[in-house]
Amino acid sequence: MPHFRISEAARLLGVSDDTVRRWVDAGTLPVQADASNRKVIDGASLAEFAREHATAPPDPSVVQRSARNRMVGLVTSVVADTVMAQVEMQCGPHRVVSLMSSEAVRDLGLEPGALAVAVIKSTNVVVETPGGHL
Repeated sequence: MPHFRISEAARLLGVSDDTVRRWVDAGTLPVQADASNRKVIDGASLAEFAREHATAPPDPSVVQRSARNRMVGLVTSVVADTVMAQVEMQCGPHRVVSLMSSEAVRDLGLEPGALAVAVIKSTNVVVETPGGHL
């Protein structure tokens, strides 16, 4: 099982090292000592903690959909020609890029600073791991 140092866990959770240390001191996030006697967090525990403490802005739409991957964010860039457009959004720490028709951009009023919801429904998701382990 992989283990993460406090600084690595902080980076993955999008918080400061001090915040992770406070969670450790409060017993909210379990740690153990590695071979060098440094505090490390078990990967499975960190993943569970991240899932339980994940927060997203409330979805402003009132439409129900079958797609479960919904990311609320702000439009940061729109590049459009006469037919197609590239729309970039910042959804929390995630950059989301969507290609759509220029007509859809106009109809939705998408421009930098606009609030939008990226709805992701795909039958093809690629998962990679660092270090190229096969």
